[in-house]
Order: sequence, then structure tokens, then C-alpha cells
Amino acid sequence: MLLLAWSIALLSTLGALFVGEVMGQAPCVLCWFQRAFMFPLAVVLAVACYFSDFSVWRYALPLAITGWFIALWHSLLYGGVIPESIKPCGAGPSCSSADMTILGGIALPLLSLGAFTLIVVLLVLIRWRSAQ
Repeated sequence: MLLLAWSIALLSTLGALFVGEVMGQAPCVLCWFQRAFMFPLAVVLAVACYFSDFSVWRYALPLAITGWFIALWHSLLYGGVIPESIKPCGAGPSCSSADMTILGGIALPLLSLGAFTLIVVLLVLIRWRSAQ
């Protein structure tokens, strides 16, 4: 489970770097905040995998949960659940354009929410297993 959590964080980090650096899509404000929590997770979980540190949930779970809340907020904005007037993507780059989708039309905010969700679930399972 730890290796899977790290793999998800690494793929998410590499994907964000690909979208930004290779595709040339500048991230919006909320994308930057999500990156600020996903990028360290890739490093923290890599070190935990190397040392087989199953107590990693203590310091990785707060990062993942915070990132999850930001991704949820962003997804709600993207989906139109939260009013347009407080949408942070309005100034500068926007996640609502058609070129900000991947894998056949999945919006980047939803993909980020899915990645954070999987990591949170895996870290909770790691915590649960280590407590037994």
C-alpha cells in the first residue's frame, strides 16, 4: 500500500510537471496550492518506502488531507457548484478551458481530487494496519 501511495504521488507530480513544462499550460492559483501539497508527498512517501516506515501516515496524512480539501474546493468551483463570482481561475490561467483535460476529457481538478483521495485512503489503511 505504501508503494502504491508513493506511485500515485509520483505520477501526479510528474503529470503536473508534464502539463506545466511540456504542454506549456500555466497552473491556476488552486493548482499551485495542490502542487504545494502533492510534490512533498512524492518525496516523503519515497523516503518512507526506502526505509519501510509505516508510521509515515503521521506526517503524510496531514499533507494529503489538506491537498484533498483544496482539490475538492477546486473541483466544486470547476463543476459550478460554488458560485462563479468567487472563482479564482478568473484572473490568469483557467482550468475551465478544453485544453486543461487529460485522459479523454477528465478535468485536471477532478484528477487531482481522485489522486488525493486514493492517497488518503491508502494512508488510512496503512495507519489501520500498523495499529493492529
